[in-house]
Amino acid sequence: MFRVTNKKFYSTASSLLKTPLHEAHIELGGKMVPYAGFEMPVLYKDQSHIDSHNWVRSKVGLFDVSHMLQHNFSGVDAKNLLQKITPIDLSQLPVNSSSLSVLLNENGGVIDDCIITKHGEEKYYMVTNAGCRAKDISFIKKEAENFSGVTHETFEGTLLAIQGPKAVEILQKFTNEDLSKIYFGQTKFVKLAPIDATVHLARSGYTGEDGFELSIPSLTAEESKQSLDFFYTLIREYPDVVKPIGLAARDSLRLEAGMCLYGHELTEEITPIQASLTWLIPKTRRDQGGFNGASKILSQINDKKLVTARRIGVSSKGPSPRDGNKIFTEDGSEQIGYITSGSPSPTLGGNVAQAYIDKKAKIGSKIKIEIRGKLREGTVAKLPFVASNFYKA
Repeated sequence: MFRVTNKKFYSTASSLLKTPLHEAHIELGGKMVPYAGFEMPVLYKDQSHIDSHNWVRSKVGLFDVSHMLQHNFSGVDAKNLLQKITPIDLSQLPVNSSSLSVLLNENGGVIDDCIITKHGEEKYYMVTNAGCRAKDISFIKKEAENFSGVTHETFEGTLLAIQGPKAVEILQKFTNEDLSKIYFGQTKFVKLAPIDATVHLARSGYTGEDGFELSIPSLTAEESKQSLDFFYTLIREYPDVVKPIGLAARDSLRLEAGMCLYGHELTEEITPIQASLTWLIPKTRRDQGGFNGASKILSQINDKKLVTARRIGVSSKGPSPRDGNKIFTEDGSEQIGYITSGSPSPTLGGNVAQAYIDKKAKIGSKIKIEIRGKLREGTVAKLPFVASNFYKA
């Protein structure tokens, strides 16, 4: 059986959706902007972009990511469906562990990136991007028509990311669960005071720093209030350590960490191999195939000449590169790539960007980037720009 249930967040007067934490964003002086159909904070009062970014690298930042879409898959065919639409090998994923993966179209292009968590042999949890929700649901529904033993439900709730080197120290104050025994990529259902509900805790994040993502039930008004109170408590009780952080720093943090953003580094025309994500296809799936686009993806793995450009880093000074800027050889005579996203780097100084560049341009190669009609100097760089600080065994 296939079923989609989706309790919508309520809308603002401008038809933008609100998350359960919206009230806090307004009270805390969030500069609200439209983002993927939601009204979301890009910055907060008395914080610059650089301040916010550096705070997460040194202390704890709270990110409201409730706009992301959460899914539950269950049933005897749940594994088979997920291994058809993604290249993951769920038999190798331990229970209560998660992994990055990608939803693939029939040509091997990326419909969306996702995090898949295994809660049992017939029970899985997945998080996908807010901006792709309608497309993702339609895609999954169509694919599921070939699998009779699957129940798929989407649901809304508070999804809160707690990121930074002191995240574990702060969160440990709210639970009796020993967080030192939960490593990056592992998940657990826990109790967090004062929330009167079981919370899904995942040690993961999108900043390159240690941290957690909490899925807090928010279907009722009382549940939503509890998640809101928890958000306020973190900030008010530990103001010297914890601050709310908006979309601006979230983007520069993930850029420094070499992480992809759908619609920029990942699209339906780009395969995981072109995106330098070959590691998403484990050896077992390379041997067995059976996932969407397997023929094209496996041929790209086996014959490296089929991929002429790959996702890689770019560093520069001066005006920051932005999505769509053209990249040329050092002498400016030939276009060899394009920028997918870029930002000033608060951690390193200068600018960092991700790009698709001809494989002939090696790390350290000098390039020219067309910015505002002028060719400016840049360098091909290794990803990530800033080493990740994930808590691993």
